[in-house]
Amino acid sequence: MSKIPVTVLTGFLGAGKTTLVNHILTAEHGHRIAVIENEFGEIPIDDALVLRSDEEFFEMSNGCCICCTARTDLIDILRKLIERKDRIDRVLIETTGLADPNPVAQTFYIDEEISEHFALDAIVTLVDSKHIGRHLDGAGVGHQAVDQIAFADRLVLNKIDLVTESELTALRERLRGINATAEIITSNYSKVDLADILGVGAFNRIVHPAWLDEQEHFHDPAVSSVGIELDSAIDGDVDEAALRAWLGRLTDEHGDDLYRLKGVLAVREDARRFVLQGIHRIFELRPAEPWGRDSRGSKVVFIGRHLDRASLVDGLRTCVRAS
Repeated sequence: MSKIPVTVLTGFLGAGKTTLVNHILTAEHGHRIAVIENEFGEIPIDDALVLRSDEEFFEMSNGCCICCTARTDLIDILRKLIERKDRIDRVLIETTGLADPNPVAQTFYIDEEISEHFALDAIVTLVDSKHIGRHLDGAGVGHQAVDQIAFADRLVLNKIDLVTESELTALRERLRGINATAEIITSNYSKVDLADILGVGAFNRIVHPAWLDEQEHFHDPAVSSVGIELDSAIDGDVDEAALRAWLGRLTDEHGDDLYRLKGVLAVREDARRFVLQGIHRIFELRPAEPWGRDSRGSKVVFIGRHLDRASLVDGLRTCVRAS
């Protein structure tokens, strides 16, 4: 049986997350989606429903969605979903406005039972186009808004009706300085095509070469991204054992500052591409489709704080030089 895909929805206070959840819960999309809210207190799902209990599941009027609110551990909720007789098509987890999405994302790697049944699909971050600049510049809370953007696989610029075209262009450029790899879509009132945020497959796909096209542009002082590209014909392939050892040391020593690691690599004496995905101290390196007639090469992107580009480049090249 295939794993159930999970989307983590995050974004700063007032970005429109709950409005988007309402949109998903009431849309006729034909999927059975378990929506998990981790806010405390009353949680408005639509005009007629407020969830107040510690843990409850409600079948929605469209016959497709299930909503849960809980003060219990996320793993406990997911285990209850596994035990349900009716099969869930996917899971959507909405974090609080001040939350770090990392602990939620790591859940799907550190717990064996959960990773056996669920697969992280993407981290989607809603951005309040009108007010995000103030949040990013704000003392004390700015880092949380930056972190949520840096983690994203997809950025939804919401409330674009409240900004001018020039302001929207400037915002895109600023966000690219924080996260050069996330696809950006726009919306008003959190109305988006669900195909743009569900079934993204960000943690289970080959890295697109365009990732490296925009690296190092418009840097935000708090967070940066470093892209490295090696041509196998010129630089050589990486040694798998050396790569795993280096990544292990890197994540152990700098995991707090490493938000995301993404890449596709050419491994010595192996005809397959290897896909790298990582969050803080957790990383996965797995074989994927063969290179075939495509030119072999290694492309890696690091997103985080206080990144040392020279050290990262030297570390990856060391994996090539390893015997």
